[in-house]
Amino acid sequence: MFKSTSLSLILLGVLGVIVGIIAIAWPNVTITALVIVFAIYAFIAAGLQAMRAFSSATAGPVFGHLLLALIDLAAGVAALVWPGPTALVLVLVVAIWAFVAGFAEVFAAFGSGETAGTRAMFVVTGLISVAFGVVLSARPDIGAVTLALLFGLFSLIYGVSEIVIGVQMRRTGKTVQAVLHDAAA
Repeated sequence: MFKSTSLSLILLGVLGVIVGIIAIAWPNVTITALVIVFAIYAFIAAGLQAMRAFSSATAGPVFGHLLLALIDLAAGVAALVWPGPTALVLVLVVAIWAFVAGFAEVFAAFGSGETAGTRAMFVVTGLISVAFGVVLSARPDIGAVTLALLFGLFSLIYGVSEIVIGVQMRRTGKTVQAVLHDAAA
């Protein structure tokens, strides 16, 4: 665990900038990677459900876990066989994620002890996140490539804002302990 919130925010920001550059430079690779990661997740979930089925002592859970394993396996295969519809679903999932994360950022801006600059950056990143979610959910048919480009732009902006917040927190000397203490007060 990082000793300071500012360092973790700066590193998160740098990661966001790197991901943003990759997503903008290679949008097709980005969306293909998302579909493949989802398929891998589904296959791992299928394996874990199958393991749970055969570690159960009664027949009821065995059937349920095997059914879930088959559903997970089918989802992974469908993602790889039909990447287009999978990408559309991923567009909607990312839209919901951005929308919820944006509201969480705006809510975090009003936490106790934040400076005006930090509060403003939380609000800005939150509103950008909400706008990103709204655009994607309003036009999910815009295509996976557009999602990759928007995601890249979003990651760049979000990364830069996280770096700015981290630098501001570093200047004020806040640590994880101070943030936790402020939240408890």
